[in-house]
Amino acid sequence: MDAFRGRSQTTKGIWVAKCPTIHPFTLVMDMEGTDGKERGEDTAFEKQTTLFALAVADVVLINIWCHDIGREHASNKPLLNTVFQVMMRLFGPRKTTLIFVIRDKTKTPLENLESELRNDIQKIWASAPKPEAHKETPLSEFFNVEVVALSNYEEKEDAFKAEVAGMRQKFIHNELAGDRQAVVPASGFSLSLQEIWEKIKKNRDLDIPSIKVLVATVRCEEIANEKYSAFAANEELKVISVHPGFGKKLSSMIYTCISGYDEEATYYDEGVKSVKRKQLEEKLLQFVQPKFQDLLELKRSFTLDKFKEAFDKDLDGVIKGFSVTARNSTESFMAQFDEGCADAVIKQANWDTSKVRDKLRRDIEAHVASVHADKIKNHCEAKLRELLSGPVEALLKQANNMTWPTIRRRLREAESAFSGSAAAISGFEMDEQTKAKIDANLEKYVRRIVEDKAKEEARRVLKHMEERFKTKFSYDSNSIPRVWNRRENIGAIARTAHSSSLEVLSVMAVIRLDGDDDGHKIQATLNSALLDKDMSTTTNDLLASNTWEEVPSSKTLIIPLKCKELWEEFKENTKDIVSKAIAEQKANAPLQLPPWVIGCLIFVGYNAITRLIRNPLYLGVGVILVAFLLVTPLWCWFASLW
Repeated sequence: MDAFRGRSQTTKGIWVAKCPTIHPFTLVMDMEGTDGKERGEDTAFEKQTTLFALAVADVVLINIWCHDIGREHASNKPLLNTVFQVMMRLFGPRKTTLIFVIRDKTKTPLENLESELRNDIQKIWASAPKPEAHKETPLSEFFNVEVVALSNYEEKEDAFKAEVAGMRQKFIHNELAGDRQAVVPASGFSLSLQEIWEKIKKNRDLDIPSIKVLVATVRCEEIANEKYSAFAANEELKVISVHPGFGKKLSSMIYTCISGYDEEATYYDEGVKSVKRKQLEEKLLQFVQPKFQDLLELKRSFTLDKFKEAFDKDLDGVIKGFSVTARNSTESFMAQFDEGCADAVIKQANWDTSKVRDKLRRDIEAHVASVHADKIKNHCEAKLRELLSGPVEALLKQANNMTWPTIRRRLREAESAFSGSAAAISGFEMDEQTKAKIDANLEKYVRRIVEDKAKEEARRVLKHMEERFKTKFSYDSNSIPRVWNRRENIGAIARTAHSSSLEVLSVMAVIRLDGDDDGHKIQATLNSALLDKDMSTTTNDLLASNTWEEVPSSKTLIIPLKCKELWEEFKENTKDIVSKAIAEQKANAPLQLPPWVIGCLIFVGYNAITRLIRNPLYLGVGVILVAFLLVTPLWCWFASLW
């Protein structure tokens, strides 16, 4: 910077001079500065000179303004990244000392500035691409990093000169030189520098494009962007996905767009034009790819829906020939999907549709498997319900000591009848694992039918007990209604009816499908506690519990405590039936006079009797009256016997 002429370039190229006051013999190279306005955007030479300095010098001083520390370009980070990268590829490790000279230092402590600089250098080294031989090589193998700071020359001239003198002393005492392992004899020094420079100049990583290439790059990119924007704004793209011929139409639009680019970029550098053309094509394909994927997904969804509709219609509730129908339908609709994909293919792209196709096949197979399972389940379960539901309900209503053994026998018969049912159904092709799984599910369903029916009837157990009592109490063994005469022992009949009703309660208290107990213990406990009025502690404890002894809760339908409540309610509901029977029996009893009443009548009516005997007319009337009085009770008595 000159006070009168302004800022201008002071060093051009590379200047070399001998240091007259430093021993041993020392050469100093003054390099053209980086980021100068004279070379503009031509950064190739500054990269070459920087690499040359690092390759040949023992010590490299890098000037950096204090305020530029931490900045990207002002602190030469991109330049160092490129130079480090090329240096590792062209040259082997040699210890070069890098001295970062911080100009115009501020009040910021040097330690902080040095720490930030070292961190930046380490990050640049770590991020620089490295050849395989130096993948793990640390920065310290190539460089020693030093940091010094100088005051502002204009503001603190004395301090600046003192600090520079201190640096000079380090050179005089040779404190800054690296390992000097790659030194060459003085006679070969010139040739060595020449070879290094030629090697650096030939490296294309440091080249900068020519003006022609730069212009071509900018203009071709502009043309490509214009074509891309026009393509993206085309209104046809908004409706093209719902029209047939998607692939053909879109291929034509892409071809037109790229042809327009080729026409406008004809006179520009061929290499740049080709690169930008390829980039344009990639951008166009990236833009339309979501539409392509959406179309494939739409075709997949449409094909799947049509398959479900057609497949369900083809089956039409019939299970025979299921596998053949499924196979034919699957192949037919997969072929339709393939035709749709062929119509959607874009000529310029090589996109794979196999993932969407595989997903469609998986969805179809999943639907087939679902229908397959439902049809087998519905077919077999309907048969099982028909086979078991009614008979089990009837057996539970007719509860007796053979109810659960009979239910178990029917259960085994049903399981045996449907064992291997999946394999027996015509038209289903299944592996052994699927057959076994279906059979296991059907076995569970058989047990569930019985258990559900038992739970349903257990909820109506009070009604069943009352019906059983009415049947046993009001009808004889021949199902003839009872006539309550004096020969009927109402107490014994009521006890028998109560016992039979209690049997209903004991049968429905617990599910007994495993055959471990047919309820004898439960029935004995209920008889003892409720029918025989046994008030022993053990019995009362059992009925006061929420569980039956040795019976899991999963098999319990009516807990002991609930049984006692039901029995009390049952007795209250049937009490009137017994009372009516007793009243009817009393009403049907014959009229009988006690002997003392007869004696009193004779004593009181002695005179009348004497008068009747003496008078024939009175005698006849008296005989008739006596005969009526005697015959009437006898007739009623005989009638009651009949």
